[in-house]
Amino acid sequence: MAELDAAQSLAVKRAEVEFHNFASLGEPERAMRVYAEENERRGAVIRNHVAFMGELSPFLEIGANAGHTSYYLANVYNADGFALDISADSLRHGIALQEKWGYSRAPVRLAGDALHLPFADNSMRLVMAFQMLSQFMNIEAVFLEVKRVLAPGGIFFFAEEPMRRKLTARLYRCPYYENMKPWERKLSDWGLLGYLVRDVIGAHQEESFGIKQNHTFELKDWHDLIRKHFADHEYELFIPRRGWGETSVASVARAFDKLKSDWTGARLLGGTLAAICKKGGDKVIPSFDPEHFERALKCPDCGNRVSRTADDAIVCANCKFDTPNEGGVYNLLSTQLRAELYPGDRDDIADFSLPGHEALLRDGWCELEGVYGNKYRWIGAQASLVLKRVKDGPQQLRIRGLAVDKWFASAATPPAISVRVNGQLIGNWPIERTGVFILEAPVPESDEYRIEIDAAPTFIAPDDDRVMSVNISMVRLQPQE
Repeated sequence: MAELDAAQSLAVKRAEVEFHNFASLGEPERAMRVYAEENERRGAVIRNHVAFMGELSPFLEIGANAGHTSYYLANVYNADGFALDISADSLRHGIALQEKWGYSRAPVRLAGDALHLPFADNSMRLVMAFQMLSQFMNIEAVFLEVKRVLAPGGIFFFAEEPMRRKLTARLYRCPYYENMKPWERKLSDWGLLGYLVRDVIGAHQEESFGIKQNHTFELKDWHDLIRKHFADHEYELFIPRRGWGETSVASVARAFDKLKSDWTGARLLGGTLAAICKKGGDKVIPSFDPEHFERALKCPDCGNRVSRTADDAIVCANCKFDTPNEGGVYNLLSTQLRAELYPGDRDDIADFSLPGHEALLRDGWCELEGVYGNKYRWIGAQASLVLKRVKDGPQQLRIRGLAVDKWFASAATPPAISVRVNGQLIGNWPIERTGVFILEAPVPESDEYRIEIDAAPTFIAPDDDRVMSVNISMVRLQPQE
């Protein structure tokens, strides 16, 4: 258990719930466009390897976010299976995708943990994972759990995982293109920025939420891990070819590669890997009845079989685990983990997407804005709130907010945020870029915390008489880890 917990900490799991809610619900139009683009890319890989993959039911997608690729598989290939993500709210957003895209079929949606999959041994024919393995410090721990639930001859299909490049100074982690500084965009357009920064897939934004990234694997490391656990495989390598700075190197590397492939280019320039891995043993297609999908599941608390009640709850007769169908999603996280990740309105959390946060606010907050998953309040030069301790042990404060272009344009000095807790300064943070930011710092021992947030400079937007600086979407206490 300790080894699995070390593979991904509780703090990272909390951050993933936050990030997936924000990504799926906070920017719904952008998310819908991104999900459609991802399905197009992933669908192309499936078509290229479908003969090797074979039967696609029953399937399980882990780290599914809104489940968009599971919806694709269910409707384009008439496959049956499950979409699992640690964010129940993100999965609930899947119904909007289904309506938008005119899909008639849906996967079974489960909130769950990839390190403790609530599935019986040998119960799945196909397991899929996209852009999620690199969020685990011990990637092999996920491989072992995937292997456990795959039937003999089953397929593990993962894609969009980063391959570490050799040709880079790894000076710093770069954000998405739209948040780059002008000189970074120019170098990116020329294909030169990759030689300076750590090669990532949007990791700056995820890391701003506190999601630790494991970008230590080169192509050889992925290859060695796959050969260790799977009997056969097929790959697709996607190496960067931005501007003349990367296209020229990619062309030369291919020319010198023994097989005239992208293998050498991937080792030099990195990129992303798609792998279709086949479990050893004679092929078995697990029996699966979509009307009785619970037969493939196991209790997340005790590991025994579960059943479904007349009112569509999933229950365990052995340990009394019980989870209802909430908006089409069953929460199959362990009871302990569910309590940590889904605390609801609580005195130590001001989550602006939950109505109870208002009772915790004091001075300096503007009216509530935004959409579910990304509700926020602007502040001016200062705002305050009061949180109370709920958990034992040393605590740290976590603040999530957004810095916009206008804040930087109005700055005679570099923008910064400072925070006082019960009159004591706990941190002063310069903010260097637009976009989401996370501030974290230990707080002194107390039963109650008055938190004062100071931000400078301030600005007044056109057609708006409010004095503003940044907006805040969550302030919470959490145990130090």
